[in-house]
Amino acid sequence: MSMTEAGARLHGGAGALRAGLFGAMLAALAAAFIFSIGAGRFSVSPGRIAEIILQWIANPSAPLDSIDQRIVLLVRMPRVLIAAVSGAALAVGGAALQGVFRNPLVSPQVLGISQGAAFGGALAILLGYAGVTLLGLAFIFGLAALVLVGLLARINGRTEIVTVILSGMVIGALFAALVSIVQFLADPNTSLPAIVYWLMGSFSTATWARFWLGLPGLAIGLLAVWLFRYRLNLLALEDTEARSLGVDPDRERWYIFVATALMTATSVAVAGIIGWIGLVVPHAARILVGEDHRVLIPASAILGAAYLTFVDTLARTLTAAEIPLGVLTALIGAPVFGILLRRHFSKANQP
Repeated sequence: MSMTEAGARLHGGAGALRAGLFGAMLAALAAAFIFSIGAGRFSVSPGRIAEIILQWIANPSAPLDSIDQRIVLLVRMPRVLIAAVSGAALAVGGAALQGVFRNPLVSPQVLGISQGAAFGGALAILLGYAGVTLLGLAFIFGLAALVLVGLLARINGRTEIVTVILSGMVIGALFAALVSIVQFLADPNTSLPAIVYWLMGSFSTATWARFWLGLPGLAIGLLAVWLFRYRLNLLALEDTEARSLGVDPDRERWYIFVATALMTATSVAVAGIIGWIGLVVPHAARILVGEDHRVLIPASAILGAAYLTFVDTLARTLTAAEIPLGVLTALIGAPVFGILLRRHFSKANQP
């Protein structure tokens, strides 16, 4: 066997393995969808779910006559879809930022976007607004946090990675303090419980209207990062190497930051702060498909969608009262982060 034939066979084997992994991830996502739609106090069998969805696709204007049709199409479908798209967006944002910063411990919260969006949403609840206004204020203040980070990090016309991280910590702390002020001013009998519960993360208010409202921001951000998946491999190099290959690192980093801000702020607006997804899921995807962002980004999207859909189902079915999503994601994410932190510094301190 020639070297060329051996190389082609090896490449074909790796391609088949990767195709099998993506097939398994898509199967896990489909299983999470069916489990989430069927599970709950009123359970629906997978066969009945398929029947209801096929009838709806064939005739979407037909009246919903039975209880299970209403539960599947009006209650659980929009919730599952919002959770899936939000999970994909948060995971892809984390994978993109870890590539840009060349640091596996970075997540979307590092830029202070979540804290900014949280302040916007809490302010809307304090003022008695909901729906579009809450979404709009969360998005506006999430982007405002990013702009402030950009202004603070730009020194003498250049933006270094370390200054972006430190600026994100400063702006995040500022907006966290503003959220505390909003909570201090809120009515303890009405708006304060609503703000606290919203900040802990939940899809309990999911509707089709909310899904269509949040979808554009999440989808545009996902599409933008996917289009930059080739560039992310170059941005993971040293700046001098990236420039020699025709990339402007400063400018293209900010394209990624804006796309991540759009996804994170929209996710916070529709469901509150859901932490750890952007940290945990990209690591799982990296173990399965490797460091190449051309496959890491779609793998993170699929795993993020399946993961958050499954966790949301646990949140609403484990107990009679719904568990806030932020609690469950922290219970899973914190131990994983601890393990990653130990491994990271263990490697860094090796002689």
